Amino acid sequence: MIYILLIVATFTACKKDGTAPAADSNVKATLSIQFDNIVGDKNLQLNTGVYKNAAGESFQVSRLKYFITNISVKTAAGKEYIVPKDSSYFLVSEEDAASQFVKVRVPEGEYTSLSFILGVDSLSSVMEVSKRTGVLDPSAGMDDGMYWGWNMGYIFFKMEGISDAAPVDPSGQHKFRYHIGGFGGYSAPTLNNNRTIRVDLTAAGVAKVRSGRETNIHLMVDVLKMFNGSTQVSIAANPTVMFGDFSAKIADNNAQLFRHDHTEN
Repeated sequence: MIYILLIVATFTACKKDGTAPAADSNVKATLSIQFDNIVGDKNLQLNTGVYKNAAGESFQVSRLKYFITNISVKTAAGKEYIVPKDSSYFLVSEEDAASQFVKVRVPEGEYTSLSFILGVDSLSSVMEVSKRTGVLDPSAGMDDGMYWGWNMGYIFFKMEGISDAAPVDPSGQHKFRYHIGGFGGYSAPTLNNNRTIRVDLTAAGVAKVRSGRETNIHLMVDVLKMFNGSTQVSIAANPTVMFGDFSAKIADNNAQLFRHDHTEN
């Protein structure tokens, strides 16, 4: 009788200490990835927050949107799971808090790295329009301002705002606009501003994905690095950047936006 009680007590203690059940790679569970937009050490606040870049230019952000696609995760042993394409397209918008939590289904397991594309890959950019649904629907993209009808391509990253460093536009405002796209070209090579982002999760918490709970990888997205990355971007010198050679330098800067803050298991 005492032996039985000891077994029960041990089992109860194991349940109370929060020990995770063994992972079953044949079972899929939800993995959440949070994209928390910041500017340096400040939270991004549309239209009200005032920030300064490395060039000493003050600015406000009025719009921030970007595509996150082609998500995959990898274990310490190097086993990779690639989320199916049709479940791996997301449009993150600072105006829509729900969009900042990207949710995918992956096999149970412990994942030490995360990978995704900032942009929309070339195959998806040229596939039959009828197959492009959800956030990839070109008509929805034009409504959101994230699709160039004239160029038949997606705008991967869009940031707009106001700065005294920008020239006065016809409306009388000092606006800057950064619309970064270009998937490599359909019939002839062009700029390819897709960037693959790889995030090491080992330092700030591996993702322990299990059924019955939701693991959340919390990423900080520091848009100040768009200005202060490998190439210093001056608003005065480049107030509007769209489909041109300089857009590749901004795309390179944007590859540095993402930092793993912590994981909630």
